[in-house]
Amino acid sequence: MREEKLTKVLLIIATLLAIFFCLFPFLYMLVISFSKSWDIFSLVKLEFTFKNYTEILKDPGFHCMDYIKNSLIISGISAFISVFVATMGAYAISRFQFPFRFSILLFILASSMFPQISIVGFLFKVMVKLNLINTYPALILPYISWNIPISLWIMTSYLSSIPKDLDKSALLDGCSWFQIFIKIILPVAKPGIISAGLLSFLFSFNEFLFALLLTVDYRARTVPVGIVMFQGLHGELPWGSIMAFTTLSLIPVFLIVIFFQKYIIHGVIRSGLKG
Repeated sequence: MREEKLTKVLLIIATLLAIFFCLFPFLYMLVISFSKSWDIFSLVKLEFTFKNYTEILKDPGFHCMDYIKNSLIISGISAFISVFVATMGAYAISRFQFPFRFSILLFILASSMFPQISIVGFLFKVMVKLNLINTYPALILPYISWNIPISLWIMTSYLSSIPKDLDKSALLDGCSWFQIFIKIILPVAKPGIISAGLLSFLFSFNEFLFALLLTVDYRARTVPVGIVMFQGLHGELPWGSIMAFTTLSLIPVFLIVIFFQKYIIHGVIRSGLKG
């Protein structure tokens, strides 16, 4: 009994330490965003204020809402297209028999493992020739190609767990393969689609290198680049304003995760069991 109690106590302590370790950066960010001083370790000097938030929202020179809007639009479009394309590819791989289908899947997944820095120079030249620098397509197109491999892997694992008897029954009822995909497979695979879509969205939302090199100003820059370019009048770093901007930019992500939490957990577990 003593050993069991000791094990439970140690488990609780370890869990609390892990939670604190994960949440401390967010707590630090939140405290500094509402403080006049950026030194959280000098608790006596910390003073509560909304000044950091009012400054970044009222001053048009910061372009905070433009960065957030750009991130949401670019991430949303790239996630939607990449997941839809990946779902169609996963349906073909999981349902049809053709040579080298799993080799193709592994090859596509391996293509995403190349470091971004190895292709960004070529990508920049392509975007210059297409006159797409500092536009949404300059980021959406690379994000789609970068998100498809992991989305394809997730959706292939998920669709493989769906019984093929559903397809056979629908074929007997006169449905085409496309009708089966749209009317049957997509509704059943909704948790997996949401899981893959969220991962694609978060990658696009947090991506920095492409966003830095393929954009010029607030018209297409995303949140990560906007935070890096954030500085005061004399080149100083206004940490309070930066933390306030970061907090605002994370609100949409938190809302999305909370709203789709049930589907995300179900999709990850279902695809993980089969994969």
